[in-house]
Amino acid sequence: MLRADLSLAFLAALAAPGIPGVAPSAGQVPAAPREYDAPPAVAPPAIDGSLDDAVWRAAPWTEPFVDIRGPDWPDPYVGTRAKIAWDERFLYVGAELEEPHLWATLADRDAIVYREHDFEVFLDPDGDGLAYYELEINALGTEFDLFLDRPYRRKGRADIAWDMEGLRTAVRLEGTLNDPSDEDAGWSVEIAIPWSALRPPGAPADAAVSTPRPGDVWRVNFSRVQWPLIVVEGAYRKAREPVDWSDHPEDNWVWSPQGEIDMHIPERWGVVRFVAGRDGSP
Repeated sequence: MLRADLSLAFLAALAAPGIPGVAPSAGQVPAAPREYDAPPAVAPPAIDGSLDDAVWRAAPWTEPFVDIRGPDWPDPYVGTRAKIAWDERFLYVGAELEEPHLWATLADRDAIVYREHDFEVFLDPDGDGLAYYELEINALGTEFDLFLDRPYRRKGRADIAWDMEGLRTAVRLEGTLNDPSDEDAGWSVEIAIPWSALRPPGAPADAAVSTPRPGDVWRVNFSRVQWPLIVVEGAYRKAREPVDWSDHPEDNWVWSPQGEIDMHIPERWGVVRFVAGRDGSP
């Protein structure tokens, strides 16, 4: 846990890693956003954490995740990649995370999950950099979702009490959780987000985003937070805690690099294009 004397404002700022971010070095230009064509689901997947449904066999993988700061920084030492699909009711996300040390202890809904290893989804449906959504999940399957009216650097506020109504998630572990005596293979995540859930706090049901049509484009990113671990008395512990918002002992790996340690720059997220099926069907 972080020190008990941290202010509530600081805890709110910690709703996602690296807020505010570390500024890029002089002359550094953020990498071009990555792009992904999201196919329609051939059939709804069973949300059980296993990426063996037909929908996942048909959907392409994203590129491997990279350091959040971009290609000039070291490659992650374990692999992460994701897939996206969709149908009339849901946005589907699947992810595969290599992991030799499966570790998670936060079990309460809306715990600040990124204080441990996690996988994160960021969604800006209209691409205007405002009114966007974040979901985090750990290897226990603990969910942390929030709505942001605008980025933190633009005086945005995170609404942690807001929930994605009808959200379905599952994780599958290849190894033993919280057991330092062996080496694990990794974990996978499966997520179904209802379109109807994507509306600001207090907004009526008809304010939710519409089901995308082929050709629609969203700004989307995925993040993975990874902490250096040590073993103390047979249990995993973080090697150290951050001392303040500018200190980053953790690794931040993402699909589309941000150019700095700050996920809350939506204009640098990846570009996801919803495409039609091979037969032209949505």
